[in-house]
Amino acid sequence: MSGESGTVAAVSRNDAYTFTKPNRDEIVLVAGLGVEGDIHAGVNVRHRSRVRADPSQPNLRQVHLIQAELFDEVAGKGYDVPAGGIGENVTTRGIDLLGLPRGTILRFGPAEAAADGTAAEARKAKPVAAAPVAAAPVAGGSESAGTGGAGSAVAGSGTDAGAAVGEPVRAVLAAAAAATLDEATARAAEAVARAAERDARGGGDFRAAVVIAGLRNPCAQINRFRPGLLKEVLGQDADGAVVRKAGVMGVVLRGGAIRPGDPVAVELPPGPHEPLERV
Repeated sequence: MSGESGTVAAVSRNDAYTFTKPNRDEIVLVAGLGVEGDIHAGVNVRHRSRVRADPSQPNLRQVHLIQAELFDEVAGKGYDVPAGGIGENVTTRGIDLLGLPRGTILRFGPAEAAADGTAAEARKAKPVAAAPVAAAPVAGGSESAGTGGAGSAVAGSGTDAGAAVGEPVRAVLAAAAAATLDEATARAAEAVARAAERDARGGGDFRAAVVIAGLRNPCAQINRFRPGLLKEVLGQDADGAVVRKAGVMGVVLRGGAIRPGDPVAVELPPGPHEPLERV
């Protein structure tokens, strides 16, 4: 566990492809899929650029989170960016999301819901009309379609995607195993598998939960939203390494409602910790 914690500043979703997402009173996470009623929910990739490139890729970008401190930072440079403005589902405050290691689990909701399934169930909202979601591939099983696939990554972690891992997340891992992944995505899939195994074996925390898979890769659409904003969220450090600041992407481990004001608990993976990469 980590001593770090924060709060939910805002939640957003949209059932259509738009750059920004309207704020809501609550959103509902669905394990292994994403945000109920959100266009980016699904087992396979849903972001249009990723679908065009390879629709068989696993959706490790089910939930997009941004720290509100980024909006404070760019406001000082003249950019008015509201919560949901860059398309995130969850806006947090008090957590350095970008500094979290790959495989970190974020748990949402009051502490009393952690060990009380009844309390967690009471927080679940009525179903929302869901956006269409991509189906999990059934061919290929846990066998990689080529080198760089997540089949070897999951196996190398000591995780059996058909055993300890919860049923909903298993479909995402099966999609990863059936696809040909680049190295960064394979490492992200492995981290998701390990986190899902930890969560399934722990089994004592019923709160809605997301495992952080990696960083959002900012694109030119940001400049169409606010001209010049892209350079504030995509740059280089002193050593020339790419710095991405447009939030993090994750996979839903446990479903449930998330509302503004909810506490967020940070659960770090076992060390050694690995920095986030783009997914």
